[in-house]
Amino acid sequence: MPLFIDVHEQLPEGATAGDVAAAHTADLSLQEQYGVNYRRYWVDESSGKAFCLVEAPDAESAIAVHREAHGLVADRIFEVVEGG
Repeated sequence: MPLFIDVHEQLPEGATAGDVAAAHTADLSLQEQYGVNYRRYWVDESSGKAFCLVEAPDAESAIAVHREAHGLVADRIFEVVEGG
């Protein structure tokens, strides 16, 4: 299955790593409906950015999970190949 990294360029004002963790939990609760697997995420609180690693049939499916789970749709999404 294709692998994607999405980039959230600007989280909502005051968002914390804990807020992103809650959003990730919401993603996990819906991902199966879309055939998606959100594997990991990273947060840079100082710059207000977040990054998600997701297996999905296509970018649109990954975006749909974010949209339905919490509304924080990524600004950019890239299909990537995992390295060692």
